[in-house]
Amino acid sequence: MSDFPPAPFARRLASLIYDGLVVVAFAMLTTVLYLLLVNGLISMDILSLGSHEDVSALIQADPILYSLRAILLVAVAVLFFAYFWTKSGQTIGMRAWRLKVQTPDGKLLSWPRAIARSLSALLGLGNIIVLFDFKKKRALQDLICATEVVVLSKEENKKVYNSLD
Repeated sequence: MSDFPPAPFARRLASLIYDGLVVVAFAMLTTVLYLLLVNGLISMDILSLGSHEDVSALIQADPILYSLRAILLVAVAVLFFAYFWTKSGQTIGMRAWRLKVQTPDGKLLSWPRAIARSLSALLGLGNIIVLFDFKKKRALQDLICATEVVVLSKEENKKVYNSLD
């Protein structure tokens, strides 16, 4: 069990909003790169616009291109969270709110556990369960993946941040 208190719903939500903005920025960049890739395939005559007025219309109409874009955007979000959780236990938003995700014995998450946790968070909706778990304040993703989110002291938060150098 951790030496730090479990993270309450409000802090998790604030962190999620912060991280959501970062993920949206990555999603926008990913979308631009995907549009450029599809446009490049059209330029090389590998794909054709056909009757579509632009690349976006083609992607919307083609089930394969549309599905690839969706998979790519989900992958970007999952990898964003998994990367930070495996590296330091903190995303950018979690660092700002002094939160850390870890195993019950205080260790960082492995890649498989971090990916499973990200997928099982259900776009943040899994955090609603925190409101009903009065004692341990665990979210759905914490229950599924045997993790916990704790509130670090200011000193400990600095230690985590400084250890990334």
